[in-house]
Amino acid sequence: MPVVVVESPAKAKTINKYLGPGYTVLASYGHVRDLPPKDGSVDTENGFEMKWEIGADSRKHVKAIADALKDDNALILATDPDREGEAISWHLEDTLRKRKIIKKDTPVSRVVFNAITKSAVTEAMKNPRQVDAPLVEAYLARRALDYLVGFNLSPVLWRKLPGAKSAGRVQSVCLRLIVEREMEIEAFNSREYWSLKALFTTPRGQEYEARLTVLAGKKLDKFDLSNATQAELAVQAVTSRALTVKSVEAKPGTRNPSAPFMTSTLQQEASRKFGMGARQCMNAAQRLYEAGYITYMRTDGIDMAPEAVMAARDAIKDRFGEEYLPKSPRMYKNKAKNAQEAHECIRPTEMTRDAGKIKTTDADQRKLYDMIWKRTLACQMAAARLERTTVDIASDDEQVELRATGQVMMFDGFLRVYEEGRDDVSGDDDDDRRLPQITEGEKAAFAKSSLRDQFAKASDQDDDVVEGAGGAMTRSTAAVLAANEAVLALQHFTQPPPRYTEATLVKKMEELGIGRPSTYASVITTIQDREYVRKEQNRLIPEDKGRIVTIFLLNFFRQYVGYEFTANLEEELDEVSAGQANYKAVLDRFWRDFSAAIAEASDLRITEVLDVLDDALAPTLYPPREDGSDPRQCPLCGTGQLHLKTSKTGGFVGCGNYPECRYTRPIGGDSADGGDRVLGEDGGDEISLRSGRFGPYVQRGEATEENKKPPRASLPKGWKAEDMDLEKALTLLSLPREVGEHPEGGMITTNFGRFGPYIHHKAPDEAKGVYANLKDPADVFEVGMNRAVELLAAKRANPGGRGRTAAKALRELGEHPDSGGPVNVMEGRYGPYIKWDKVNATLPKGTEPADVTMDMAVELIAAKAGKAGKGRKTAAKKPAAKKTAAKKPAAKKAPAKKAAPKKTAAGE
Repeated sequence: MPVVVVESPAKAKTINKYLGPGYTVLASYGHVRDLPPKDGSVDTENGFEMKWEIGADSRKHVKAIADALKDDNALILATDPDREGEAISWHLEDTLRKRKIIKKDTPVSRVVFNAITKSAVTEAMKNPRQVDAPLVEAYLARRALDYLVGFNLSPVLWRKLPGAKSAGRVQSVCLRLIVEREMEIEAFNSREYWSLKALFTTPRGQEYEARLTVLAGKKLDKFDLSNATQAELAVQAVTSRALTVKSVEAKPGTRNPSAPFMTSTLQQEASRKFGMGARQCMNAAQRLYEAGYITYMRTDGIDMAPEAVMAARDAIKDRFGEEYLPKSPRMYKNKAKNAQEAHECIRPTEMTRDAGKIKTTDADQRKLYDMIWKRTLACQMAAARLERTTVDIASDDEQVELRATGQVMMFDGFLRVYEEGRDDVSGDDDDDRRLPQITEGEKAAFAKSSLRDQFAKASDQDDDVVEGAGGAMTRSTAAVLAANEAVLALQHFTQPPPRYTEATLVKKMEELGIGRPSTYASVITTIQDREYVRKEQNRLIPEDKGRIVTIFLLNFFRQYVGYEFTANLEEELDEVSAGQANYKAVLDRFWRDFSAAIAEASDLRITEVLDVLDDALAPTLYPPREDGSDPRQCPLCGTGQLHLKTSKTGGFVGCGNYPECRYTRPIGGDSADGGDRVLGEDGGDEISLRSGRFGPYVQRGEATEENKKPPRASLPKGWKAEDMDLEKALTLLSLPREVGEHPEGGMITTNFGRFGPYIHHKAPDEAKGVYANLKDPADVFEVGMNRAVELLAAKRANPGGRGRTAAKALRELGEHPDSGGPVNVMEGRYGPYIKWDKVNATLPKGTEPADVTMDMAVELIAAKAGKAGKGRKTAAKKPAAKKTAAKKPAAKKAPAKKAAPKKTAAGE
């Protein structure tokens, strides 16, 4: 019986159903081998020989496949149709051959399918091939490069920059993008400008809005009105003149649909529409692919199979009618750099199946499928037809001219199904407005309505950001100058470019040719896991340690974090996958220069490194002061010079007079000009807000010889430094708060600790007392005696977090699709797990609770229930095994040696 191997059990289950009982379908559970995290895994002195190791979790899966092949069965490798899938097949075949499981006469073939449907799978089985050697070599080259960069550069970082965790061939370039954007924001100088709007009415009483375009007979440029005086003169020029409609021009226009999804655009649109991170998006897409609902989701291609195009056109005709169908199919050609058009676009496998017809209870999968289905149909639909109208209004002397614009949808076309999201949406998009009937030559009278009221209402919701000149951003501020209520002058200030979202970062990486569809999500996840970057309100912000690492690499390894160098290396790797380049030659060229750079950097002293970084970061760390004083002068002692320093938590700025002066502040631009802020006085002591390497804190008084450690309190999570005042500071400094005497004796107190707000009580007969967590920071100041006693009693009854009260639901997945009853992701003492009825199933290592789907949960529950049944049958035999228990500790020594290399975590 032929043995078919795929990556995942879900995929195996679906394919087994299609192939029937004549095949054995098994899962490899991803990669079966990898380079061990230690020196020498890539032997640069011996032709870049790579030493592979089967992972502990993979051994049982490899054994299951080997056992199935013992009867000389044929092996069919049916892993994913990309480079990683080809690599898994190669690893498996190579491993089995070395173990003599596969003999010379054992039939081994490779099949690929772009979708897990019965027709695609059966067609693939009719067209087997051998493992693609060039594609495997491209994988080997990438894996070797990632290892050489990670395991040679990361140790340099550890030695020269305490607190740095790792560097990677692609992750460090991605981090550079985020850091450089942050430095752009910090260096940005805002510029003032004004605009003018007027509200007119037609002779028929219909109102419309226009903006000033000509003043004093000249076309008005963006910065021509640069202050309030000029704006006021412009208002007078408009309101003092009679105005007439000079021209009305209506032009037909069309709007064409966007191309179908590839990996990068899918991640971008999921971020825009649903706020999904790249990893969350890809996890949902993976489940949809494995269920047979969509085609393969890691692709650079946007072309669509001819049969899929015809199916989409049929579905459009049936649902919307002939008028929504263009005369000929739309063809799309990829414009991205390094496009590997090996696969078609991401599309539904069945065009007539909308989101309501797929069998899943997972909200992410349903939303994502709906978006993919709609985008696919839309890409083959007729263009939307618009009528764009431009109305020019002028004074008789032609000194003043205003313009009104608008558009009317004549035919919605593809917009009936789908409209693409935008990263930054303008709040001032006049083109979307519909104009009333306006006739050339008629008087343009000022309306009686007030634009002030409209602007005031819009200002309350003014979070809209729009593209401005030179890529800068602009935002309106509430400044109005107009004697006439129908004329409005608005003050604006240019704003720096926005921080990247995951969507805009993927878009930028794609534009530069950095990374590939299979790596976007993992790279963005890695830089967050390394704590180089954090995500706030969907924007990516570099941490201090991320900034320090980037500046270090730019100064000592600039070539290897260069955008062009990284893109060129990707091109070389693409040539390898196309069979046009030798992968060992690519590795040799890279290693020759890179090893020399590593050797040179290894000889640097930490003081040398810090001096270079201090100078490189000087404009950010020490901006000019308004009073002209030395920006490096310590604001605390007044005599020391500020310098860049490093610690295990990252970089910070500290006084050179340490330990006599303990002034510190973070390196981020938000605090670079701040240092301390006096909030007021209390009892003769100065109460100040300060910035330390661990964040802002408040302090009572100053450090003296008698009082070396004055009272301090860090700001709790959610408290903002800019909102701090004397009252809040005194509240924090008064902690711990005494709630009252416990009925059994001993004082109950509340405070903030390392893990958040807590309540504490030490009974007279207790050595350490009991700590119980508080959910809300406000409870520290508000919790009463009754509630405090209840919380402490519950904690004493369940001190270790065990029992029914210990588990907390992290996610509610819904009802079990087969057996009913709630399925939840729970928080457990040893990590998250799935709970259904009486079954508790631990999540696989590395699986985030947010990534768990109902399908995954059902599989884990079924596997756990099966194991539990077997365990009960053999329970009587367990005591006999106790004799050998004493020998087990000796076997645990070997894994201990592998713990240290985990810090390297090399990768793209």
